[in-house]
Amino acid sequence: MRTERSVPARPALIAALALAAAGSLLLAPGPAGADPLPVTREGFAVDDRAARAPASAARRALTADAPTAATIRSYPRRLALSSDPENPGDTSLKLGLTPYHAIAPKLNALQRLGDRVSVEVTGRSAGGHRLYLVTVTAPETVRQARAQERMRELIGNAPATAAKSREISRDYKTPVFVNSNIHGNEWEGTDASLKVIEQLATAKDARTRDLLAHSRLYFNITANPDGRIAGTRANANGFDLNRDFVTASQPETRAMRQIELGTQPAVLLDLHGYVNGTLIEPTTPPHGENYEYDLFLKNTYANALGMESAVNALGYTPAKDGVRPAQIPFRDQEEGWDDWPPIFTPQYAAFHGTVAAHTVEIPLAVNNDEYDELPVPELRRRSAVNTAVAGAAIRATLNHVHEHRGTLISDQIEVFRRGAAGAAQVPVSPETVPGVPGIGPEDVYTTTFPRAYVIPSGDARTQRSGPAAARLVDHLLANDVRVTRATRPFRLAGRTYPRGSYVVDLHQPKRGMANALLADGRDISGEVSVMYDISGWSLGSLWGATVERVPSGSLRGAPLRPVGEAAPVAHVPAHGDLRLRLTDPREIAALNSLLRAGVAVRRAADGSAIVPASARREARTAARTHDVSLTAARQSGTARLHRLRVAAAVTPGELFALREMGFDVTPVSTAVLNAGFDWRGADVLFVSAGLDRADLTEPARQALDAFLDGHGLVGRGAAGAALNAAAGRLAVKPVEGNADANGVVRVRNSGGITRDAPARGFVYAPLWFTDAGPGVRVEQSYARGNPLVSGHWRALRDGSGGPAAAAGQASIVSGDNTVLFGTEPLFRDHPKGEFPQVARALFTVAHSASVKESG
Repeated sequence: MRTERSVPARPALIAALALAAAGSLLLAPGPAGADPLPVTREGFAVDDRAARAPASAARRALTADAPTAATIRSYPRRLALSSDPENPGDTSLKLGLTPYHAIAPKLNALQRLGDRVSVEVTGRSAGGHRLYLVTVTAPETVRQARAQERMRELIGNAPATAAKSREISRDYKTPVFVNSNIHGNEWEGTDASLKVIEQLATAKDARTRDLLAHSRLYFNITANPDGRIAGTRANANGFDLNRDFVTASQPETRAMRQIELGTQPAVLLDLHGYVNGTLIEPTTPPHGENYEYDLFLKNTYANALGMESAVNALGYTPAKDGVRPAQIPFRDQEEGWDDWPPIFTPQYAAFHGTVAAHTVEIPLAVNNDEYDELPVPELRRRSAVNTAVAGAAIRATLNHVHEHRGTLISDQIEVFRRGAAGAAQVPVSPETVPGVPGIGPEDVYTTTFPRAYVIPSGDARTQRSGPAAARLVDHLLANDVRVTRATRPFRLAGRTYPRGSYVVDLHQPKRGMANALLADGRDISGEVSVMYDISGWSLGSLWGATVERVPSGSLRGAPLRPVGEAAPVAHVPAHGDLRLRLTDPREIAALNSLLRAGVAVRRAADGSAIVPASARREARTAARTHDVSLTAARQSGTARLHRLRVAAAVTPGELFALREMGFDVTPVSTAVLNAGFDWRGADVLFVSAGLDRADLTEPARQALDAFLDGHGLVGRGAAGAALNAAAGRLAVKPVEGNADANGVVRVRNSGGITRDAPARGFVYAPLWFTDAGPGVRVEQSYARGNPLVSGHWRALRDGSGGPAAAAGQASIVSGDNTVLFGTEPLFRDHPKGEFPQVARALFTVAHSASVKESG
């Protein structure tokens, strides 16, 4: 939630749980309590500063392989970790916490404490730091480990059989995942996890031995080592990793995804800061409509009560320590802390069978201004409190797992069973989720799952799908969604689909994941007053592939074969000049690779690129590298395209997307220009954030104006429109919509920059343009009526700024070597189908400006 509002607490019913005996490792929670004050999540959803991520970090994230499952081995698994160089600049040190360079030696020492602790490296961060996964469990032989893997597979793939398995009921170890430090400047979860691991490694009491005999406890020690070291929320690429799970653009996110797929946790904690008092999910409405929310709420609320009691039992008070009692949003707030988008760790985990998943926000702020301004003793006092609170939450969760193992596993099985059977969701109510107070109609969010989705073959003759379809299929598979492909033409729901079409059957264990990724989503503008983060994210609408929803029908007898990866797209004809469509980011990347190789590529009248026959070898290399298809050219190109050097004042997500498409990008900002910037290294300027002409020094302003006098400008959002106005380029009036609005919108494409673009776009703080002057072309408009497909977009109190005001208005305009976007085509590296609009804009204004200058 971006603005605080006073909301009454829901009726509270404090339930008592069976507690562990005093002195056990599993802490007994104390009396319950709640702070009914509303909260806001720390930080901005979109970074409004200029992105400064190094190109090398972006390349690492783009090329890093996802971790693969290791050969099944026994536990413990010994791994001697080499030490990292000591870093006196690690921001953890000031807080008295564990610096990153001390983690490897600490993990080596923990492994030596006995036979319960194992350490693995799951990958590397964008900045090149190792990512550590610690498993704590009772020792297992290879045979026992294989049995656990077999039972896990049975639960996930044959849940109806698993539900009847006595072996699973008796022997399966409950998987628990503790994720720490996903926001780098929320440090203490790491230290709490290390303390708990040490206690688990050495505890001799019977309860701990029994816990480890019946559980596997997985600790992601620091999900964001780059941010931990630097004291930043984001990783080295500038990404908030807790917004990346749908897109999975970052190596850290892919590592966490792989942990979830490989361990299938029934319970998950994601340790954050800072909300006072400690905030423990479950959340307020709106709730994710693709979840089996009755099972999720039942278990998440029960565990939240135990964590609340454990945190309060530490004895901290507002008067003595500045610590307020813990709070549970579902019970204590009406809105402002939702679980609608699956971009957050716990919400994403729900689709992989996690039935108790929590963001836990520890209480006392030590980051940002507090880090810079508070005295070191106070910072360390706060960090010690936070570490204790995080530790109490972990131990209470382990206590809950120990007491409720059977329910957790049976409910996880039921999540998968419903999906595989195509069973109806169960709406939450006091009857379906007994013991959870305050359930009302505002908590009921369900969906109607289609029978299937079809991603048709892109070419009826060759059965080749385009790069967008291939990317989407591979992404579905990476998220453990089952995909099949037709071996011959088939009919479904009265329509014939060609051989080679992909089919996603929604009768599968992870149907919620499939539908969350592929469905259009829902307009929830009327449900709550404001949303904290994005409310629309459809890959089916935004990734550029054709995705058809099939509401009903039978797949019985359909000629479908399971696939493990998308079929290759790469193809180059044997003779003649070649045509490369520029409608997908992979095609843009292929074009840029050809330009870097010095190939004389020319632009065709339809916006595609013509590659001469003499460059067939280079074309084949580009096609294989980027998995794109070139066709025989039936037209000749006109103007020659040149490799572009882009100066960009943009968000981290935009910078990453530009580099993903192969552009040479130099980040700039107001500060960079004021320090003296050599514009000779740039061909075009792209501005969306972090550059304000009014704040430039006179020399910097003159240099910018001189550059713009002979070069192209691409602007996005309010910052881009402001620079356009200050530079006197396009004669248009930018109109800012509700700054809280976001989602998927219908658009009408009408220009060369948006040729062959999807009829859907993405907005975040939408903008549109009116009062167009001479020479202004409308490239795209918001659809008439209500343009919002899914998300949250309300008018402001005075009636302005809403979707009705935007309907029919220009969303992208061009002219005078300038293109302005009111949409967010590169948002967080997500809406892949829109990326080419920006690429075409850059080439268009750069080419037009060079022609004007040379003329």
